[in-house]
Amino acid sequence: MKKFFAIVAVMFAFSAGLMAQSATSEATATIITPLTITNDVLLDFGAIVAGAGGTVVMAPNGTRSFTGGVTLHASDIGSAASFTVEGEPGFTYAITLPAGATTISNGAGGTMTVNGWTSNPTVAAGGSLDAGTGDQTLTVGATLTVGAAQAPGSYSSSNAGGSGDFTVTVNYN
Repeated sequence: MKKFFAIVAVMFAFSAGLMAQSATSEATATIITPLTITNDVLLDFGAIVAGAGGTVVMAPNGTRSFTGGVTLHASDIGSAASFTVEGEPGFTYAITLPAGATTISNGAGGTMTVNGWTSNPTVAAGGSLDAGTGDQTLTVGATLTVGAAQAPGSYSSSNAGGSGDFTVTVNYN
């Protein structure tokens, strides 16, 4: 009987060894190009006659429009902000525009508000880096609120009384 149990134990151990299986796997990783954004052209609403006040809209395509009593002067048509986004060719990215307003100032107490940020490509669509070069141009526009009889001068977010530059953020999807 001892012999029988010994034979059964050996057979069981042998068959259990036949049921066990193993495999190996390789570990890999891919390092991609960091995403960068560079400001190439400043957001500039151009020359404006304040009059009774109103708004000036700079679209991402660089066209201006107005509401209210402002007049757009042809001597300086301004420009949308333009950024170069660079990274891994063919990858997509998300765009975050400023959540609030930016204040621009003439440095002598006159201020105006910039808000209503828009972009091309749009925030909803996001960006797509060129499959060959890994870059894309991102343009940003906004709305400027001009007060009635706004004081003349050169207004900037970096002048005393301005709120500082606005930030556009991009992140890989």
